[in-house]
Amino acid sequence: MAELSQGRLKDRRPLSIIDIGSNSIRLVVYEGLARSPTLLFNEKMLAGLGRGIVSTGKLDPEGVTRSMEEFRRFRALSEQAGADRMYVLATAAAREAVNGPDFIHRAEEVLGTEIRVLTGREEAYFSALGVISGFHPADGIAGDLGGGSLELVDVRGEAIGDGITLPLGGLRLQDMSKGSLAQAARIARTELARAKLLNVGRGRTFYAVGGTWRNLARLHMNTTGYPLEVMHHYRMDPASLVPFLRQVARGDVEKIKGIEGVSKNRRALLPYGAAVLNEIVTAMEPTNVVVSALGVREGFLYSLLNDEERRSDPLISAAEELALLRARSVRHAHELTEWTRKSFVAFGLDETDEEARYRHAACLLADIGWRAHPEYRGRQSLNIIAHASFIGVDHPGRAFLALANLFRHDGVFNESFAPELKELATPRYLERARVLGAMMRVVYLLTASMPGVMPKLRWEDKGNGVLALIIPAAFGQLYGERPAGRLAQLAKVTGRKLVLAVEDGPSVAVK
Repeated sequence: MAELSQGRLKDRRPLSIIDIGSNSIRLVVYEGLARSPTLLFNEKMLAGLGRGIVSTGKLDPEGVTRSMEEFRRFRALSEQAGADRMYVLATAAAREAVNGPDFIHRAEEVLGTEIRVLTGREEAYFSALGVISGFHPADGIAGDLGGGSLELVDVRGEAIGDGITLPLGGLRLQDMSKGSLAQAARIARTELARAKLLNVGRGRTFYAVGGTWRNLARLHMNTTGYPLEVMHHYRMDPASLVPFLRQVARGDVEKIKGIEGVSKNRRALLPYGAAVLNEIVTAMEPTNVVVSALGVREGFLYSLLNDEERRSDPLISAAEELALLRARSVRHAHELTEWTRKSFVAFGLDETDEEARYRHAACLLADIGWRAHPEYRGRQSLNIIAHASFIGVDHPGRAFLALANLFRHDGVFNESFAPELKELATPRYLERARVLGAMMRVVYLLTASMPGVMPKLRWEDKGNGVLALIIPAAFGQLYGERPAGRLAQLAKVTGRKLVLAVEDGPSVAVK
């Protein structure tokens, strides 16, 4: 293999997955097997293999021909990307069609590897694992809508509960209803009445998986003017979602604001996906509908990890990888994590477990923009973090991570940039992002962004409400006007009286 760019993690061996669905076939090459997988290459085709399967019992002939041509290309692309393993998964259409076995045999010859045809139970299992891997933690009903089937399964933490496979995939529902959207809604209602597990989902989250639902969510984003175009963990309130779903389910999608943001090839199935989701929301009464960008493929990858790797935090893992690739010193980032933890304690700032995770991730990401011009580091870092392919973080948490980095570079009282993200963050997250950014601004001037100093710095209570940041005598020459000025900003943000002092040396009270 050619020498890897330094923008790649050198301990990773690429692997690829070809996912043969009822509507689409996708090749994804991953950088390697990891808790938070990174896409190295990604391509799909809309083959429509399941089109007409209800009436003919067979895979669509044109789709079969086009698929075989694409399989040759996908195999070549996988080899070109350096994947040393290729897994091929097939779902509803291939397992149900009478000519499915012949199609699989031909595809195996072209691809040069065995194809795993998933049962409905296996498809539901891997889809559930995908949701489990992407949320911290997952708790609700995961629903994976493909072209041929809908898999519903109960997920709670690492536990997978009851599941059911229903013939409600978009292509199948279109065929079953003979193109009648009213009939499609009735079929969905009848089939979902068999899904008794929706009753135990009441008051919990529904996780929407699959391309049709992701495109529905994208249209919902465009309609509502949502400020962050990130699909994973996009949360929709059922009360406001239902009128939108009913509008889409009537079929007048071309009149909906923002429809140009959805591929024309995907628009035809949106009404069927909306009809199914509307019936689920009505029957289940979830507190939220949340989009999962992770499904069967990612669940299958997750199943390949060992127990220790599964238990690792996906957000922290991804942030650490980004620090390794882009920061000046990963060790400095770890020191920052511990120093800010002690600083929060010294300031009497309590943290939930989730807030501590987010602070940890923000510290790992604090220096990823250092190669940019100083005037643009904050904005560049904010855009990278806000739109990174992170999992295990909700959108307010993502806004916190991005804003902490913005404040660290551009100043804690910068109100001119990213008003949408400031609105997305909760008031508490916004306040904590300012505090964390202000702490970073102090300590980076005392460390030159290099490790070794931070563990020696300490906070000391001087009484009368005064808190001193003590620089050991051995590092006394790091004392100066600029860090003292930054400490004044931290004092203003926190409302504390702060002092910067060298052990047995000068000190400056910050008022």
